[in-house]
Amino acid sequence: MVTVVERVLPARLGTGFRWLLASSWLTNLGDGIAAAAGPLLIATLTRDPLMISLSALVSWAPPLMFSLYAGVLSDRHDRRRIVLLANALRGVVLAALVVLMATGTVTVVTALVALTLRSIAEVFADNATSTLTPMMVSRDDLIIANARLGTGFITLNQLAGPPVGAALFGLGLTWPFASQLILVLAGMVLVSRITLPPRDRPAGAPRPNTLRELVAGFSWTVRHPAVRTLALTILIFNFTFGAAWSVLVLYTQEQLGLGAMGFGLMTTIGGIGGLIGTGLYGTITRKVSLGALMRIGLIIETFTHLGLALTHSPWVAGAVFLVFGAHAFIWGTTSGTVRQRAVPQELQGRVGSVNTVCVYAGLVVGSVIGGVLATHFGVAAPFWFAFAGSAVFVVLLWRQLMLIAHDD
Repeated sequence: MVTVVERVLPARLGTGFRWLLASSWLTNLGDGIAAAAGPLLIATLTRDPLMISLSALVSWAPPLMFSLYAGVLSDRHDRRRIVLLANALRGVVLAALVVLMATGTVTVVTALVALTLRSIAEVFADNATSTLTPMMVSRDDLIIANARLGTGFITLNQLAGPPVGAALFGLGLTWPFASQLILVLAGMVLVSRITLPPRDRPAGAPRPNTLRELVAGFSWTVRHPAVRTLALTILIFNFTFGAAWSVLVLYTQEQLGLGAMGFGLMTTIGGIGGLIGTGLYGTITRKVSLGALMRIGLIIETFTHLGLALTHSPWVAGAVFLVFGAHAFIWGTTSGTVRQRAVPQELQGRVGSVNTVCVYAGLVVGSVIGGVLATHFGVAAPFWFAFAGSAVFVVLLWRQLMLIAHDD
């Protein structure tokens, strides 16, 4: 009889992937706790909408600024060692933040600086981590491997983490950040057990040159139709998404009338939607082309913003978050698998970093727009902007989305 473990994690994926998956699940739980605790900490220290929007900006700006270099390092050096060093730095920053809060000396400025440094460390850890799966898992098994990683992200980062973070925050400012520190350290121990295949430098290869390596990553992305279209789409749609989500903590409190737990609850409902997307993903991709799937997803995202702009009901907002969560998982799993299958191993870090820059360039610009709109026109204004902008972008990208094909 096939055991539950074998059904969830087939032995062919390897022991190394199991260590990676366990580490990913633990650190995702910590990140989910911090996703709720970070904005709540800033909202406790100030009620200025623009300053609160900066709590999203300091999470989104470092990937934009450092991802390209992180990708070069991942393709040049020992990826496992990069993960360990980056997470060690993240642990030091979290420990310092806990001390500041425990001694009552934390301010909105020091909190934003600490959150920024933590995000910088995450950039290097996340980029290197994303390249490990294709090194340990065969091309044919990438779908199941990414689905298992995605399930952990949804259940722990989005579903369990935010309400746990909000609940811990209610017990005391230090609890959620101390918890993340412990989980990061545990994840480091698990990653240290992974053994990767050797990556020998080819004979006669040119000396490392950061600019040349960056250009190679950009050039490959531009030449590949599916990866190029995914990067372009995520860049454009994160302008609107970033504007709305940058003030989400204020939206749940002021427009929906919910407290700190309510903010975590809405994020959790999105995670439940992601689990639904997980269960339906195989059936959907067998019956719907990837181009059509992307079109449907962007329509769903557009009307998500409209629904949240219009409603004052937590029940209606919850239903919207449920549908959006399913869409987000399907989109993320599809784009990640297409990219990993298509990209040569020696370019995984750099092409992944180009995608990350597209993600966060949109989020950074959108967060600034969202903060300004909320300050002058109220917390619903960023959602109206997101709806109008998304509708325009759907029309402009409609034909390009069909470039995404199953055969990459």
